[in-house]
Amino acid sequence: MEDNFIAGDRPTVMITNDDGIDAPGLRALVSLLVSTNRFHVLVCAPDSEKSAVSHSITWRHALSVKQVDISGATAFAVSGTPADCTSLGISKALFSSVPDLVISGVNIGDNCGYHIVYSGTVAGAREAFFNGIPAVSISYNWVRGKSNVNDFTLAAKACLPIISAILAEIKIKHYPQICFLNIDVPTDVVNHKGYRLTRQGKSLRKMGWRQVTSERGGGNLLSTMTMETNSSESTDARALKNATSDHLLFKRQVTGILVENDDTDYCSLQEGYITVTPLGGLSPAELDAVSFFQNWLPGVVNHYPSSAL
Repeated sequence: MEDNFIAGDRPTVMITNDDGIDAPGLRALVSLLVSTNRFHVLVCAPDSEKSAVSHSITWRHALSVKQVDISGATAFAVSGTPADCTSLGISKALFSSVPDLVISGVNIGDNCGYHIVYSGTVAGAREAFFNGIPAVSISYNWVRGKSNVNDFTLAAKACLPIISAILAEIKIKHYPQICFLNIDVPTDVVNHKGYRLTRQGKSLRKMGWRQVTSERGGGNLLSTMTMETNSSESTDARALKNATSDHLLFKRQVTGILVENDDTDYCSLQEGYITVTPLGGLSPAELDAVSFFQNWLPGVVNHYPSSAL
């Protein structure tokens, strides 16, 4: 990684997200970092919401990039995914230098358990990690009826000591590059119980499908993976698209949640902790599965020879 820590120089932090460049979580984080006057802040984020796109990238088409006015930062809105934004932002094709740290967030809604696989927010940090740049994804556990927009600023402030500590380790070349961090901030951020190092669990919001007659039917699935049943989407052009005799419309709906009762990210978050979960880029199976296939695979050819198919 290129070293931007010249004597007396401020570290460069690049911000991305999956909720879009106008999202309150990103704006709160950028505003906080700028206000400290301790960081050189860059922003390279999607021009619209890209929630739950995972680590998808744009391959066949050029990306459209437009400079956006965000006070104290150099910012660009990009037509691609969070992973696209990170990749472009760290490439030196858009900015003149490589950032010291990439932060993806603050996301609207938690990113714990299996939900991490779907998350565009986590992918924005993971893409930096793939390229040898320290990265953090930050999510706030937004709950409708309890949370308000100021909570994003509080969540960003709660994570500032971690951001500063990471940059201090980077400066002395002591920060490990074998993982990136995923941070989730509890709903009641003012009364959080402190930081807790956790591991990714297996919590999962179960999804079902419901047939609808228009885009408005069945409610909307929000970026927080919860359902919005009272929608004002009638002004959206998509609401005019109705099912025809040869096209059926189906929408996702949340049917429940599976939770582990353990010291995992989701459970610790629900207990009121700010969870700090080291993540990698690999997806190894559990040891029990590996053990099974070690015994199973050698017998496949003998029991199911290809000549018999």
